[in-house]
Amino acid sequence: MTGPPRPASGPAGPDNPDFETGDLTGWTVLSGDAFAACPAGDHATGRHGAYHLCGADRGDAARGRVRSTSWTVAHDRLGFLIGGGWDPERLYVALVRDGDGAVLCRQTGPQGDEQVRIVWDTAPHRGEQVHLEVVDDAVGEWGHLHLDDVRVGDRITDDTGLTLPLLGRANQPVTGTDADRYAADPLRPQFHYTPFQGWINDPNGLIQWRGRHHLFSQAHPAVPLWDRMHWLHASGADPVRWRNEPVALVPPPPRTPADRSGIFSGCAVDDGGVLTLIYTVFTDTVAHPGAPEEVIGLATSTDGVTFRPEPEPVVAGPPPGSAAGWRDPKVFRDPADGSWTMVVGSGDGGRGRVHLYRSADLRAWAYRGVLFEGDPSTGPMWECPDLFPIGPDWVLIESSDDRVHWWVGTYDGTRFVPRTHGVLDGGPAFYAAQHYTDDAGRPLVIGWLGRWGAREPTRVGGWAGVQSITRELFVRPDGVLGSRPVAEVASLRGAPLPVPRGDALDLVVEGDDVTLRVRESAAEATVVRYAAGRLTLDTRRSGYGDGGVWSVPALPGPVRVLVDRSTIEVFAAGGEALTARIHPRYAESTGVGVTGARALTAWPMGSAWA
Repeated sequence: MTGPPRPASGPAGPDNPDFETGDLTGWTVLSGDAFAACPAGDHATGRHGAYHLCGADRGDAARGRVRSTSWTVAHDRLGFLIGGGWDPERLYVALVRDGDGAVLCRQTGPQGDEQVRIVWDTAPHRGEQVHLEVVDDAVGEWGHLHLDDVRVGDRITDDTGLTLPLLGRANQPVTGTDADRYAADPLRPQFHYTPFQGWINDPNGLIQWRGRHHLFSQAHPAVPLWDRMHWLHASGADPVRWRNEPVALVPPPPRTPADRSGIFSGCAVDDGGVLTLIYTVFTDTVAHPGAPEEVIGLATSTDGVTFRPEPEPVVAGPPPGSAAGWRDPKVFRDPADGSWTMVVGSGDGGRGRVHLYRSADLRAWAYRGVLFEGDPSTGPMWECPDLFPIGPDWVLIESSDDRVHWWVGTYDGTRFVPRTHGVLDGGPAFYAAQHYTDDAGRPLVIGWLGRWGAREPTRVGGWAGVQSITRELFVRPDGVLGSRPVAEVASLRGAPLPVPRGDALDLVVEGDDVTLRVRESAAEATVVRYAAGRLTLDTRRSGYGDGGVWSVPALPGPVRVLVDRSTIEVFAAGGEALTARIHPRYAESTGVGVTGARALTAWPMGSAWA
């Protein structure tokens, strides 16, 4: 089907599938008053036509259920637009079999009012009599749902005529290898770490231990929303291939349903052959009156899989001068004397700062004062600090105001003195970066490809959050800290493509004034440009989610672009970087276009999952 069905679609689909009658003609209110047919200008974005089924008009507290007319399934696909809150048990659209009331498919919203196109595989239900039910049994923030533009056909398109791929939680496979399961979602990156289901943000505990690379992630495993933080765990024989391990750290059971106590960010060290995690324990003081909000905890493992938290914190609370917060310990051995040294992020008086501690055994820590303090331009609270040497220089990084800031300078065991300063990635989606040094002595870094408040269309698949590819850090002769993809990324390449096309690509383009378009179709594209000493990334036509234009000064030379379904990481020759999340809508959005290039080489990329 290449166009929208008309309201009285008879046996092909539900009546009034796009609500363009301006009311609920063809739909039956089963209970409550949550739903009404509202003009498209109200409440939701990304709608179709002049009206949609709106669940926000009467507020989040309203409840209700409506159902469509019935039809006999005669096509392989059913698609619709959905927006509103994420709550699969109380807030959803369901395909229901008339005969026994069985729910055949179910979809909740993306926790946002931008409508996302869900497409279900209905081929297994051909010949069955079915109807749609829209359910709002939720209250509280985001307790509403939107529906629009229901379409049926063997191929689902919208008004562009382009194909909408299968998308939604009902299409997530529950069996098979990780590589197979991760390949099913058209928005899921294939060579970046993501949770299969649930939420992740900060990368944590980065280390190469007993030869394997370990990546932990601050996470809520069950729900694609920030909540009670756990630590997910993955490991790999190299820094680009991952295998899921059991959840490493789990917070205590909540005292109340609203208790959000959890495990915040931290690090990993090798303590005489024992893999040791050091991290922030956050306590929701509303649920636990009188408890300290943030302490530093420790857990150990001798096998790298099972971790035993110690019963008492190793640091019981923040020092003075921590009014804005105090969290995210990063521990290393000071090369001057071999002592354990810890930096912790904080802030006070509108200025971010880093506190310094020393220990002989990782359990008893002595506070040594403020290592370094910023100014108001770098944010009032510094998260995820990290201090480490690269050659003769010392590097300090911290995350604030949606950016990873760096300083290159000197460290004397007590104070850090900067010489140069900048931002590690100029795009909108690189935060909470953490460094580790591998067995080859390379300074490596991984960051969270996200920012607080960003729209997450991938929630319709039950997951949210992506970690960057592993990058190698270097200090240029002019004192600038740069990054580039770790060499092992190239091991995921296939044979060079004579005609570049795909949704997972490694591209290298050369030119003095060059424009590269990726994930391109007639309706959308993500644009990279290098000209006049500037590198620019334009995601305004990249699909669902947030769009914008970002630009940084960059040295001349080849530009490398890593495209991975819903991520793009761009690297200039001098180590400058721009990273963003993109969420193309269409199956045809796999094209690559280029103008002004002297050369373009493209490789298809394989999966990072065994």
